[in-house]
Amino acid sequence: MRIQQRLIALVRIFTGGLALAFIVVLLWPQLINTRPAVVIHEAPRGTTSTKGPASYAYAVQQAAGSVVNINTAKVVLLRPQPFPHEPFFEHFSGQQHAPDNKRLETSLGSGVIISKSGFILTNYHVIKGADAIRVFLKDGRSAPARVVGVDASTDLAVLKINLPGLTAITLGHAADIHVGDVVLAIGNPFGIGQTVTMGIVSATGRDELGLSSIENFIQTDAAINPGNSGGALINTNGDLIGIDTAIYTHSGGFQGIGFAIPVNLARHVFRQIVKYGHVIEGWIGVAGQTLTPTLAKVLKLPKATNGVLIVGIYDKSPAAIAHLRPGDIIYAIDGRPLINANSALLTITDTKPGVSLALGVLRAGRRITLPVVVAARPPMKAKLVAPRT
Repeated sequence: MRIQQRLIALVRIFTGGLALAFIVVLLWPQLINTRPAVVIHEAPRGTTSTKGPASYAYAVQQAAGSVVNINTAKVVLLRPQPFPHEPFFEHFSGQQHAPDNKRLETSLGSGVIISKSGFILTNYHVIKGADAIRVFLKDGRSAPARVVGVDASTDLAVLKINLPGLTAITLGHAADIHVGDVVLAIGNPFGIGQTVTMGIVSATGRDELGLSSIENFIQTDAAINPGNSGGALINTNGDLIGIDTAIYTHSGGFQGIGFAIPVNLARHVFRQIVKYGHVIEGWIGVAGQTLTPTLAKVLKLPKATNGVLIVGIYDKSPAAIAHLRPGDIIYAIDGRPLINANSALLTITDTKPGVSLALGVLRAGRRITLPVVVAARPPMKAKLVAPRT
């Protein structure tokens, strides 16, 4: 009996050992791998999307009828020849004598119909100095245009044509413009006819480019070439978001960097020109420059100091009345910090004359607040007071 019980016990032990060994073999990879599992997230199959249309034809259809070609002509007086009426010198110079010493120069550009009543927005440099302007529509019609008003500070101009059945573009909003947005440029490059190019918004708020006095450009890589100036930069809804203005180039051709005036600035200038014939800009009468780190070091200021260094004050200007001085640093306007001179200029020019602004000023190491009442920019510059030495 005892032998039988021992055999049964041995069988149980052996069976249990086999079971334990089997479990160890199964779990051995998990037992020796003590590192945590790496979790990855994969999208379900078939959900990949470009989040954009395959075609932008709808946007172009909405806007193309509002974009026009602008041809200008002006008479240029020729420089008198050193040997007039001498065929020998005319032969070698390649020029024939013109009795009236005048030459007709023509140029091409683009514009955007803003109102069905015939108002067109374009760049000032497109029509500057023109003696005659003619506008060509996409539907084949054309009409002479008159200049309603210009604003050299923003390089914008408003024209007027008299034609029925015009298509006006829809204006977008600057707040809806984001870096990475798809945009389309419509214009008349090189005079070959209306052309559409595509790109993205590469940057916003570009300034200090030396293109105009007031700069707040949209940068895009949509191709912009000579003849595109004054044309439309639109979003994928066909709304106007900018006026194509310039390119950055070393070769004279497009190199992937173009600039457009944002729609909010264009809208402001357009409304003022239509209402007053010119733009009424806020003005306080200072000449200043952006406070760079190098300049701050020279002036022995903290590295983090930002603002605008006043280098001159116009005589009898709001700034002179407010007792601002050359050498002062404006670091804020109405509590909003200033980044550079352009941001200060935009804030002041957008302020209605008669409104008071609180200027945060750094003077001889002390921070003070000076109120200044904004005036309308005078048509001619007043006398500039030289900086004190």
